[in-house]
Amino acid sequence: MATTVHEPPQIETFEPRVSDAGNGGWKNLLPADGDLRAVKDYSPPPASTAIWVGLFGITMMFAAFTSALIVRQGASLDWQHLSVPPILYFNTVLLLLSSVTLELSRKPIARYMGGLRSEVKNPGLWLYVTLFLGIMFVAGQYLAWRQLIAKGLYIWTNPNSGFFYVLTAAHAVHILGGLGGLLHVIRKLNAGVLRRSTLVATARYWHYMDVLWIYLLILLWVKL
Repeated sequence: MATTVHEPPQIETFEPRVSDAGNGGWKNLLPADGDLRAVKDYSPPPASTAIWVGLFGITMMFAAFTSALIVRQGASLDWQHLSVPPILYFNTVLLLLSSVTLELSRKPIARYMGGLRSEVKNPGLWLYVTLFLGIMFVAGQYLAWRQLIAKGLYIWTNPNSGFFYVLTAAHAVHILGGLGGLLHVIRKLNAGVLRRSTLVATARYWHYMDVLWIYLLILLWVKL
């Protein structure tokens, strides 16, 4: 009696491809010099979610400030007109330029982290320019406060000067947080382990600070 021998089922195996490893999301390119320090997986989804949660929280905080300003102005008999220091317009130009330079940094960084290191001599150049412009913005805000103090306007002088200091100082603190993020990106880039998601999150935060400042400038100009 013939016996039928069945072959054991074939189990298909998948060997990981080097291109699947990714290098921080930089188009899954390997470094040309074989330096695998730059090869990183994508950040987990919560990392992207966290930045949106943070921006939402900041939005709610400044919305509360705006609501308080409008209510206080409507119920106040001691509200006095305050001229916005002209230096704020110069500061606005600095902040907008910093967003431009931050976007200019994306291409050389992508080429550098993608393995074309010999072709990119200074990938972090525009990041340093962005950092410098951000520092100049904060310094400009300090000069605006000094100009008000020279006129005898302090945070306790009247309600509108108080709101001016609170709004501009709160924004400046968040700008300092963005500068810390830029320093973190520069450090990771210099170490050759920068993830694309890190740069994207930092840029998203920085650009949001631009939009927020434009809103605050209009608010100060119209309401104060």
